[in-house]
Amino acid sequence: MDITGASAIVTGGASGIGAAVVRQLAARGAKVVVADLNAELGEALAQEVGGAFVGVDVTDTEQIKNAVDKAGELGPLRVLVNSAGIGWAQRTIGRDGEFDSAHDLGAFTKVIGINLIGTFDALRLAATAMSRNEPDADGQRGVVVNMASVAAFDGQIGQASYSASKGGVVGMTLPIARDLSSAGIRVNTVAPGLIDTPIYGEGEASEQFKAKLGESVLFPKRLGVPDELASMVIECVTNSYMNGEVIRVDGGIRMPPK
Repeated sequence: MDITGASAIVTGGASGIGAAVVRQLAARGAKVVVADLNAELGEALAQEVGGAFVGVDVTDTEQIKNAVDKAGELGPLRVLVNSAGIGWAQRTIGRDGEFDSAHDLGAFTKVIGINLIGTFDALRLAATAMSRNEPDADGQRGVVVNMASVAAFDGQIGQASYSASKGGVVGMTLPIARDLSSAGIRVNTVAPGLIDTPIYGEGEASEQFKAKLGESVLFPKRLGVPDELASMVIECVTNSYMNGEVIRVDGGIRMPPK
């Protein structure tokens, strides 16, 4: 699918994988809306790529609508990349056998709300706008790429909420792709492995920690970089025959229990 002159939205687009996606979409000729909570980074990136920044908390439907409306001002909205998300790690039960030591239910709900419900909310609203587009020669009106995680398949101890949220994203990919096929909208999901993003911090200790993590990757024995994930997102966007798929980009890693 040719996205030259079209608009795109990237949630969580101000940093990490999302920022790499923003840059690669812009390089393909799209006008990109950076939808993120971080105004400082988001505005700087939007200025860099000639796009626009919209402050978006993906648990707020009205803020997502604002991003969709802004995208429509830049060009026909043909691309949504759902990259916003958070992590959480906590064991299911505590060591003392008390109810109060069990997994924080509020934290579980928050992770699901952002990673899964937020993804679906952005998808349903962006797809509604896409459905109004004129179809291209292939009958396409738009494409959605969701960001899941290998934790959807290989969740580690303590990742119940995160794995559940990303497993939900994986699970809804095919039924939504089937649903939106009548509107000419494709849906794919990318599942990253261990990726070198700002969550690991900076400095010598951080580099040593990342090197240790990289040893568990099948090959190459390192963390992935955001551009490697972004290139797969671009393939999912531009390859018109990619639909209803979940693709792991993980160096062949299969995560151990802990």
